Amino acid sequence: MKKILNTLYVTRENAYLALDGENVVVFDGDSEIGRLPLHTLESIVTLGYSGASPALMGKCASMNKQIVFMRANGKFLARVSGKQYGNILLRREQFRLCDDEARSLNVAKTMIAAKLRNGAAVLRRALSDHAARIDAQNVAETEEKLRIDAKKAFEADSAGTLRGIEGEAAACYFSVFDNLILRDGQEFRFVGRNRRPPLDRVNAMLSFGYSLLCSVCVSALEAVGLDPYAGVFHTDRPGRCSLALDLCEELRAPLVDRFVLSAINMRMLSADDFVFKEDGAVIFTDEGKKTFLALWQDKKRDTLTHPFLHENVQWGMIPHVQAQLLAAFIRGDIDAYPPFFWK
Repeated sequence: MKKILNTLYVTRENAYLALDGENVVVFDGDSEIGRLPLHTLESIVTLGYSGASPALMGKCASMNKQIVFMRANGKFLARVSGKQYGNILLRREQFRLCDDEARSLNVAKTMIAAKLRNGAAVLRRALSDHAARIDAQNVAETEEKLRIDAKKAFEADSAGTLRGIEGEAAACYFSVFDNLILRDGQEFRFVGRNRRPPLDRVNAMLSFGYSLLCSVCVSALEAVGLDPYAGVFHTDRPGRCSLALDLCEELRAPLVDRFVLSAINMRMLSADDFVFKEDGAVIFTDEGKKTFLALWQDKKRDTLTHPFLHENVQWGMIPHVQAQLLAAFIRGDIDAYPPFFWK
């Protein structure tokens, strides 16, 4: 269990939540693993839960504190909240922001600048660790370009300009991505980003990882009361979770891209974990998908120091922290949205 920004996150899959006086108590089987006074919390988020007592749910509802239930993979299930919970006020302010071109552009610029800086950081890490095994000059030039493009993104004067910068920078980043694959070059060769369907094993892994990340971001935004479909960078489209995709942008490179590279370079997955379909699509085998998901769950348990909070946080909690920071900005609790910068 972890308390972040007055929200209690319970990540143990067999945890059961109960009420003891004015405290929320977390059990694993018959063992108590933690307790906190309810008055110190704004909400509780539990992933992979065994349940929560009706007494606790009723108490939280009466105190205007929400409980959010999710599956272990981060998929949103349900929310318990009181009648006066202020999500409607937060969402109305979110919609005002989205409809205001200048305000929405300011948020989008910080997200895309962070995306490009994080992509540069992935390349910089490769240069630091494997300079002798890669085309160091090409990778270094691309890393420098991404850092310059990140500054341009932050200074963009329109949404169209920002999309142009992001698109060009993404193509540049993926043009050197194959340099970062250090083993089985033929089986895991990467010649460029493709999707719908992915046409090689690396793209299959990236697409699946991005889908998992997007699912977590949707749940994180739902948990804090934001509408995941009303975005600031991705335009509105029926059925498209635009704000979740916005939130994904700054997290793709440090969370998914590095995870995929590690899985390949450390031989955690093999060519036999994929199959080629008649239409050219590449997909996981059932066993390959199980292996990928198990590795993903392990990755989410790794910890790092959050660059804004300066607290140790699990990687799997980063989307939830960023969603909370975005909600805090929209409510006016902080002056600007602090995107996630990976170092």
